[in-house]
Amino acid sequence: MKLLLDTHAFIWLNSEPSRLSETVRQLCQSGMHEFHLSIASPWEMQIKHQLGKLSLDVTLEELIQRNIQSNHIQLLPIEFKHISHLAKLPFHHNDPFDRMIIAQALVEQMSIVSVDGAFSAYSVPVIW
Repeated sequence: MKLLLDTHAFIWLNSEPSRLSETVRQLCQSGMHEFHLSIASPWEMQIKHQLGKLSLDVTLEELIQRNIQSNHIQLLPIEFKHISHLAKLPFHHNDPFDRMIIAQALVEQMSIVSVDGAFSAYSVPVIW
């Protein structure tokens, strides 16, 4: 299964894995699934870090590289087809980063790993 981590799921995976659901922990441990992180997530994290809303023990670049190497998380670039798909999304959710993650998941046929209930308003599979 192809899974796209929401930003908070990625943060919790690295800093507070106990906040992840048992289902998500089992998926991570199984080694049978592809985990992806939208490039929108590090972008969002950098903004929150600069605003003082997110503290990081290491640089953002180091955190991402460690996850690529250790956890085999693949970065998902933002492509025009993802941007174009935003026009098809209703405005159930106004967060631009979440909307991009939703569009990417729909275009790439991925399930989103998120506790955010707002994702359920869209026709995207959500796992938590």
